[in-house]
This record gives sequence, C-alpha cells and structure tokens, in this order.
Amino acid sequence: MKKKQYVFPLLFLSLLSITCTGKNTTENKSKHIESSFLAEEKPNSKQQKSDEAVAYFAAGCFWCVEAIFEHVKGVRDAVSGYAGGEKPNPTYREVGRGLTKHAEAVAVYYNPKEVDFATLVSVFFGSHDPTTKNRQGPDRGAQYRSIAFYSNPTEKAIIESQIEALLDAKIFVRITTEVIPFENFYKAEAYHQNYEKRNPNNPYVKQVSIPRLNRFKKRFPELLKKN
Repeated sequence: MKKKQYVFPLLFLSLLSITCTGKNTTENKSKHIESSFLAEEKPNSKQQKSDEAVAYFAAGCFWCVEAIFEHVKGVRDAVSGYAGGEKPNPTYREVGRGLTKHAEAVAVYYNPKEVDFATLVSVFFGSHDPTTKNRQGPDRGAQYRSIAFYSNPTEKAIIESQIEALLDAKIFVRITTEVIPFENFYKAEAYHQNYEKRNPNNPYVKQVSIPRLNRFKKRFPELLKKN
C-alpha cells in the first residue's frame, strides 16, 4: 500500500500575527465580524437525517476544518462548533479566552454508504499537524488542540489503529491528538458557519485557510466531490 506523505511546510513569521481568533485585535475583530454581514443560519445545517451518521473532530481553526470536510464525497455538511469542554452553550469569546476547556470543532454529517468513518479519520490526520500540542499553524491555545472524538468502541478502535499505523510508518514521530468519547457539541455562532466560503478576502482565510484546503485537495484528489 502506497504511503501518503504528510508534509507540513513552515509558515512565514508574518503569519504569526494573523490567527483564527485575531489575537492581535481579538475584540475589534469579533465586533467587526458580527456587524459585517447578516448572521444567517446555514440553510443545509439541519439535524441528522435518517440515513446519516455524524463524526466530530477538532483540528485547529474550525473555519479551515469545516471547509476541508465539506469538500469530501459523501459529506452533506460540516458545522463549526465547540466540543471537548465543560461549559454548556459556550460563546466564541469564552472559548478563545480559555474559560470553557472546549476546542473549536466540527460536526461532520455524512452518508456511510458513500464514505466511511475510517476515511474521515484519514482526512482528519491528513489535513492538519497532529504533532503540535495546543497549536495549529499560527493559532495557539488549547482551543486549537487536536481531538478525534468517538461515539462507540468501533470508532475508537479505528482512530487508535490509524494512529498506530501512522507512528509505525514514521509518518509522524509523535501524535498529540486526544482520543476521547463524544459528549456534547455546541454549534458556533452563525457568523462562523461557512466562514471561509463567505469571506474569501479575509487575510487569515487567504493566507492560512485556503492554502490549507488546497494542500488537502492535492493530497486526496480521489476523495473530492465533483463540484
């Protein structure tokens, strides 16, 4: 079986001031985002359908992760939110300030007849750097930690098997991803949904999100939706 190469180029130092939370101007950015367009709900972000399953992952900024999974065949929708913490119904600012122990996460609604959980786990590990604890690219903090959530023993075994395979193949020298049971997922504020698609000229989107998506597309062309 041909090994996939997971190479993560270093980001330029200039990107350190451009983060998913805009830490250099967190308050102003949040206010600007909230007032810059109507906070409409995603039209297709509905509850799980009868023929669907849901997988949950945290892999850095949810703007990036949502966009990646939404390009995968068999995935109907990916929803940005918060998971892995303690506080019910957290807000973006609370999560960003480390007050909730939640991570930025995505709920992936998919059809198991078109794409299986193991493939989604491969997408997860192949589209972010699971070796950096509490950091993903220019984004730092526990809210950006890597987490693979499982809803049953079978999903846990799939995640752990892939971690073992990646380490055995020396694709990664270490993996800091948390493997924890899924408990709760809280949908993020409406202005975060489809953020990359709706804000293509945002500096973070242009310099971090879109390049990350393009790297994923190059590595996994066989998994991409036709349109």
